[in-house]
Amino acid sequence: MNTRKILVGGTSIALLALSLSACGGTAESSVAKGCQPASTFKTISAGFLTVAAPEFPPFSSDKDGKLTGVDADIIKEFAAKNCLDIKVEATSYAGTIPAVQSGRADVAIGCYYRTAVRADIVSLSAPVYTDEMGIISESGVKDIKELESMKVGTVDGYLWVPDMKKVMGANLTIYPSAVEMQADLKAGRIQAGIDGFGSAVQMYKSDAKYKVAGASADARVIASKEPAQIGFPIGKDNADMTKAVDSSIAAMKSSGKIAEIVKSYGLPESAVETGEPRLVK
Repeated sequence: MNTRKILVGGTSIALLALSLSACGGTAESSVAKGCQPASTFKTISAGFLTVAAPEFPPFSSDKDGKLTGVDADIIKEFAAKNCLDIKVEATSYAGTIPAVQSGRADVAIGCYYRTAVRADIVSLSAPVYTDEMGIISESGVKDIKELESMKVGTVDGYLWVPDMKKVMGANLTIYPSAVEMQADLKAGRIQAGIDGFGSAVQMYKSDAKYKVAGASADARVIASKEPAQIGFPIGKDNADMTKAVDSSIAAMKSSGKIAEIVKSYGLPESAVETGEPRLVK
């Protein structure tokens, strides 16, 4: 992913009752009576968690009134445990952080990197999972060294781009988007592509010709050793919510729920092994 860029067991009663409504709607809360929230914090609308949700599968998608994706499933679990319904603030990817910053949304989802720049304008939750470097090829290449003899493409803005420029030289083509890269890969103009693992799995899931493999660690490419950590952007003025989200993330990791969710969307379970919190500088 570029720089723009869960409690084992039965689903709780509150989660089963969780409703998804368009932002600005007047729907009454459907949370089960007697629900006791796990934490205490304020939200923009009483009884609701307003979520800025761009269309960015497999992390965030709001199609046909159903919020789905890795981030969506995690934040829905958090809302249910705190007796809140979800209210979706549909945004573009570029508009999501401003929605949180301006107070139109409580929290954002969509595979957002924990960066120093973002930390200056919004609060960032504890790391939820990492965005690993994914290599797309017909043969299932994993080693960066093996790529050196190939024509390779990647998408502008990813953390590994500067290092890969040094490693690959003229054999690396940088594309403005994954769509252009995919077109060249299928046309045979490049032999492999590099994208965020989750995004690559989503894009190539219906094409058995290509395999998506997590890049093996290579000392020359920092992002292959320390992939970016993903967090939830939250309003700077809501420290209680940030604390509650962090507590929920810790519980979901301990129970194995986050691992269960990332695996269900095709991400490797190793993505949950985030290490100590760090910010992309």
